[in-house]
Amino acid sequence: QVQLVESGGGKVQAGVSLTLSCAASGGVLSGYAMAWFRQSPGQEREFVGAMAWDGGLSYYADSVRGRFTISRDDVKNTGYLQMNNLKPDATADYYCAAVPAHPSWSRRHMLDSEYDFWGRGTQVTVAS
Repeated sequence: QVQLVESGGGKVQAGVSLTLSCAASGGVLSGYAMAWFRQSPGQEREFVGAMAWDGGLSYYADSVRGRFTISRDDVKNTGYLQMNNLKPDATADYYCAAVPAHPSWSRRHMLDSEYDFWGRGTQVTVAS
């Protein structure tokens, strides 16, 4: 059973870049599809982006496409969310999630119910 721990959050100014990390233990991350979600105060958790276990497919929410990138370092067994040109509306708690590779993931990648394993989150605050 994989455990996930996010890090890298903080308070930044609008326009800068920030990279979040998702360190995995208890499992090899390359055998899992990985996703990032975020939740702002008073809002529902929303999909940010996801990447297939083989790195061949990536999906992003319209609001972040072109500015956010998901990647993975298999040596470090760690996933990343690089966020460029941050805007104040990116302020949220960010969570990484993972699910073992399976054929239907592509159709359901944006659903939080699709993912079996979750980290505890890291907070990002973007000041204007």
